[in-house]
Amino acid sequence: MAFRVEYFGGDRGDAIQCDKYPNTCPFCHHSISPRQIYCVADEDAAQVFMLCPNETCRTAFIAYYTKYPAHSYYSFTGAVSQGTFVQRSFSEIINQKSPLFSKIYNEAKAAEERGLKEICGVGYRKALEFLIKDYCIILHPTKKIEIEQKLLGVVLREYVNDPKVKAVAQRATWLGNDETHYIRKWEGKTLQDLKTLIELTLHWIEAEELTKVFESGMPA
Repeated sequence: MAFRVEYFGGDRGDAIQCDKYPNTCPFCHHSISPRQIYCVADEDAAQVFMLCPNETCRTAFIAYYTKYPAHSYYSFTGAVSQGTFVQRSFSEIINQKSPLFSKIYNEAKAAEERGLKEICGVGYRKALEFLIKDYCIILHPTKKIEIEQKLLGVVLREYVNDPKVKAVAQRATWLGNDETHYIRKWEGKTLQDLKTLIELTLHWIEAEELTKVFESGMPA
């Protein structure tokens, strides 16, 4: 839904037209229809000062808009000023197996949400390495030093037994390595693909552990 907002520096009553509101507050993270206050605009871009209408929040933020030559209005870029960061929570199974995985993953997530697209992939790759090596050390406690020192691809090949964990973690490693290299090997694959493969890795590790719990508690 388009709206008009007065802009700072224009004559009284001057306004620009924007295509849509941000639909989430960056502070309380609720769905909202924000109240627009005023904006700063030029012929290329606009910054609209907005207020969250949620009574428990009432926090102001900036929404960023771009004007394209073919349009008469300013289009929302999807970006807003920095708010509060909501951490991703992981299951107790994952937290027990790899205590540092959650910390590293959430630092990468924070970088991604702040638009640092060129470095967040490296963080997700590091989180994956901690997850897999910690997981393998639990499976092979006598091989701890070797697992710590070997490349992640070698660890996957030599110490991961579950074929589903190995298959998805190996591919996550390939895409994670691309995030650290000058030339990408897997063209057409994105950061979202890397995150999806990490999610699958978490899923199969959790499934493997839960299967062991029920097999132990309900022997055939």
